[in-house]
Amino acid sequence: MDMTLQDPLLGQVLDGRYRVEARIAVGGMATVYRALDIRLDRVLALKVMHPALAADGAFVDRFIREAKSVARLSHPNVVQVFDQGTDGGYVYLAMEYVAGCTLRDVLRERGALQPRAALDIVEPVLAALGAAHRAGFVHRDMKPENVLIGDDGRVKVADFGLVRAVDTVTSTTGSVLGTVSYLAPEQIEQGTADPRVDVYACGVVLYEMLTGAKPHSGDSPAQVIYKHLNDDVPPPSALAPGLAPELDGLVAAATARTPALRPADAAALLG
Repeated sequence: MDMTLQDPLLGQVLDGRYRVEARIAVGGMATVYRALDIRLDRVLALKVMHPALAADGAFVDRFIREAKSVARLSHPNVVQVFDQGTDGGYVYLAMEYVAGCTLRDVLRERGALQPRAALDIVEPVLAALGAAHRAGFVHRDMKPENVLIGDDGRVKVADFGLVRAVDTVTSTTGSVLGTVSYLAPEQIEQGTADPRVDVYACGVVLYEMLTGAKPHSGDSPAQVIYKHLNDDVPPPSALAPGLAPELDGLVAAATARTPALRPADAAALLG
């Protein structure tokens, strides 16, 4: 059964302005819809917090903080935030709609990418993160699901759901945020995050694009976490012979387990 048929928001107009037309994706914190801004006659993406979380003041504060954080970023490779608001029990963000797919969709369909194709994706991702790092923000949850590839070929970074100002406390208060396959060792051990955690995640994503596989696997999240803490990311050429040594070096630099050995931020890795 198509569960979207039971979604009470479909067909509704939020805040007297946004007509909800289709459900795009469901995440741990919110559901994303395609919607029409009936005031400006513009298609956009509407990220609506799950109602149970909308009743939690701390989650609402985090959601609104996300809106304000991303709204400060103006970059062609960052999904733009237009508006934030509430309507009854619903709390939402209105964002740029990107018609296309995610990098996860591409990897699922095609497996390993050619080196040029992988670099054509990772370069705009690093440009977007570089802009965020310069503005004092860390994404913290870089993974293929958060890389959008438009039908026109444009690449955009989405879902700064875990973004934090660099100068604020970044403790996860006991919960491991983000997806374990892309977490830097210091995120796992101390719950801390500076721009180098995004550099690490981009190195893992680049490895996955070049090989079609994640560098560390396991039967449980705990096994994957153990490998992130204790094993280096192997060179992608070990799984995909013939790759240029420079690509091995790029992945190795980005995924160094010691943060001080990584490029300081995304711009440094891009350079």
